[in-house]
Amino acid sequence: MVLIGSESTGKSALAARLADRFQAVLSVEHARRYAEATGIELGPNDVEPIARGQIALEDAAIAAAGRLVILDTDLVSTVAYARHYYGACPRWIERAARTRLADLYLLHHPDVPWVADPGIRDRPDRRPAVHAEFARVLGELGATVVDVAGPFGVREEIAVRAITGLLASRPGA
Repeated sequence: MVLIGSESTGKSALAARLADRFQAVLSVEHARRYAEATGIELGPNDVEPIARGQIALEDAAIAAAGRLVILDTDLVSTVAYARHYYGACPRWIERAARTRLADLYLLHHPDVPWVADPGIRDRPDRRPAVHAEFARVLGELGATVVDVAGPFGVREEIAVRAITGLLASRPGA
C-alpha cells in the first residue's frame, strides 16, 4: 500500500509509524533522496532517474516483505509531479505506474499546516493543485483510494482502518 499526496502532508512520518505498527517493510521515497543528493533544482531530465530509483527501492522492499509493504510514495507520484512541474511524463513511466499499481493508496489531503524544508519543498501555495493532479492520476489508473484528511491523529486512524480492511480482505496473502 502507498501513502501518496502533495508535499508536507505527513506521509513519511505516518508511513514509518504504520510500518512499525504492522511490522511491515517500509520503502522510502526515492525522489527526496535524489534531490538531497544532487543539491540542485531538479528538471525534466531528472524524472527518469528518479523513476528508476523508485522502482529499485520498491522492488527491494517487495522482495524483503511478508504480507505487507508500505511505500512512502511510488511511481504514481513521479507521474503526478512530472505532469505538474514539466507538463508531461515519459510514457514508459506512466505505463510502469499502471502495471505496478498498488492494492491501496492513502491519498493525503493538504489540510494540515505547511512545514518548510528548504531545497526539497517549494510550493506551499500549490498544494491544492498538486493534490488535484494526484487525484486525477489515481483516477486514470483506476486505483483503490482512501482519502486521508484532518489532524494527524485522525489521519493515522483512517490509515489503520484502511490497512486493517485491506489485510482482512486478503487472508492468505
